[in-house]
Amino acid sequence: MQLSATIITLNEEHNIVDCLASLDFVDEIIVVDSGSTDTTEALCRANPRVRFFRQEWLGFGKQKNKAAQLARHDWILNLDADERVSPLLRSSLEQFPETGCSAARMARENYFGSRWIRYCGWYPDYTVRLYDRRSCSFSERSVHETLQYDGTIATLAGNLIHRSYRDISDYLRRADRYSTLAAQEMHRAGKTVAPGSLLIKPLATFIKMYFIRKGFLEGRMGFVLSALYAYYTFCKYAKLAELHTLHTGR
Repeated sequence: MQLSATIITLNEEHNIVDCLASLDFVDEIIVVDSGSTDTTEALCRANPRVRFFRQEWLGFGKQKNKAAQLARHDWILNLDADERVSPLLRSSLEQFPETGCSAARMARENYFGSRWIRYCGWYPDYTVRLYDRRSCSFSERSVHETLQYDGTIATLAGNLIHRSYRDISDYLRRADRYSTLAAQEMHRAGKTVAPGSLLIKPLATFIKMYFIRKGFLEGRMGFVLSALYAYYTFCKYAKLAELHTLHTGR
């Protein structure tokens, strides 16, 4: 099977080299960059497998679909810059039959710093990343995009290694961006915030991660992650409330 890997980037000099190195078995790597000011472009262009493109930011879903359109082959393996293909997953991809299904999912091995998080809903965290662009595409959401597909989905052996966050500061920086995008998307969809949502929804997030998804088995880190995700939920709905107030005056 001829395979194109696609990656969207913005200032990923700390991640991109390891990501590209794990893709040395694919036929080509498409990198679509939305304006990096660090060494991301130079690092990508130094890799002979990479075809590098600049594209003004379109939103996560549209940006990934743009990358797929630029590929030479129909079968696409989509990665984020902070992800790497494990040896077992590579073997599964190399043996994957081109017929019989339209996409395949894989487990993600998510890390916070140097720690692999096995609870809090972080593992196996199945995600569909291998797909035939002729019948599949990403939803064109500004954040939390998902792959839309028709047909049968296979499950691959091996993990996609995901260096999720370097530390708490990294999480908070990205939570600020993602919560803004999520609030804007909900606002465009006409969603509003009930009076108790700013308390109930963050609390529900914490309970789900720490108790239902057994975050307590991660010890102190499970509590920290559950609290961080509750904070993200609070920010998302607080920003939605702010947008509603600015739009309606109440």
